[in-house]
Amino acid sequence: MSARISAHPRTLGALAALVTLPLLVTACGYGSKAPEDKGGPAAVGGKKVDGLDKVKVGYFGNVTHATPLAGLRKDGEIPKELGGTKVSTQVFNAGPAAIEALNAKAVDMSWVGPSPSVNGYTKSGGKNLKIIAGATSGGASLVVDPDKIKSVADLKGKQIATPQLGNTQDVALLNYLKEKGHKIDPETGKGDVSVLRQDNKEIPTTFRQGGIDGAWVPEPTASDLVAKGGKTLLNEKKLWKDGKFVTTNLVVRQDFLKKHPDVVEAVVRGSVRTNAWINDHPDEAKKHINTALERDAGKPLPQPVLDSAFKDIEVTDDPLAATLKREAEHGVKAGLLEEAELKGIYDLSILNRVLKGEGKPAVDEAGLGS
Repeated sequence: MSARISAHPRTLGALAALVTLPLLVTACGYGSKAPEDKGGPAAVGGKKVDGLDKVKVGYFGNVTHATPLAGLRKDGEIPKELGGTKVSTQVFNAGPAAIEALNAKAVDMSWVGPSPSVNGYTKSGGKNLKIIAGATSGGASLVVDPDKIKSVADLKGKQIATPQLGNTQDVALLNYLKEKGHKIDPETGKGDVSVLRQDNKEIPTTFRQGGIDGAWVPEPTASDLVAKGGKTLLNEKKLWKDGKFVTTNLVVRQDFLKKHPDVVEAVVRGSVRTNAWINDHPDEAKKHINTALERDAGKPLPQPVLDSAFKDIEVTDDPLAATLKREAEHGVKAGLLEEAELKGIYDLSILNRVLKGEGKPAVDEAGLGS
């Protein structure tokens, strides 16, 4: 199965005019505000892969995007694999905006969460993207004001933030609240619990000022909220078998994959080698990640926040395809997504070829391969 965004009747006309976009354009979406082009690291030099001058990649300024944050540094593994092909980078706030950019060909590849990947794939009839590798598992929590919310029962009547309508944490929150018996309009966020969609960068300030009572957010925002007096009411790991669930994948435009498979393989190989380096050198990796976050957000994370956030994620090449199927089901149950066919969303052939070359076992597509 799979899913796509379900539109309220009043938005159908607008959606008809936006059929090329995977999600409603929101205030923090690519359609309304282009993400900043960070330029990316200079080409290492040498032969251009596939003769391509530049590959355009996207990622988020989150610790859950440790692979690009560490792997795209000047001397990182991804630029090394690309040689004379330059990397141009764009930083997004949340997945729906990244998928919109992918559809608009503003980026060729992007690290992104599972729910926007599912929505983008199904909205296009399976023609716009492929998930080609994993990146991280875990790293998402519901953090609340302990003076206002002491248990799940206290959520009723409160306002909880997520990064963007339809992003992975938004779907997780809506599904969780529905399972607890709360009724919420998935589009407006109004109901027994109010869901406010707000930029990750703004959520800690709003929380500190009392404008929200909590937030379901990725790292490092979750750890930042705890540092500002919040309490983790629920770490999402507790909802999954063995605590594993896909948080970040690497996706590619299908037309780009067809035209430049060697470039895609170079990025995947660089990502696999980056993940191995992160797991072997966690302290050094954290320094590079914080340097990248300082560049992208204007300031580094305090060391306790960085340590907490990094501890909560698992860097992995495995896209954990079976958990993506469940996350799609969550979106359906929450009323935000409609059932659709997920078959073909993965193409892990390049990843498994790279893994074999690195002496690592192949990963599974959970029946959702091409």
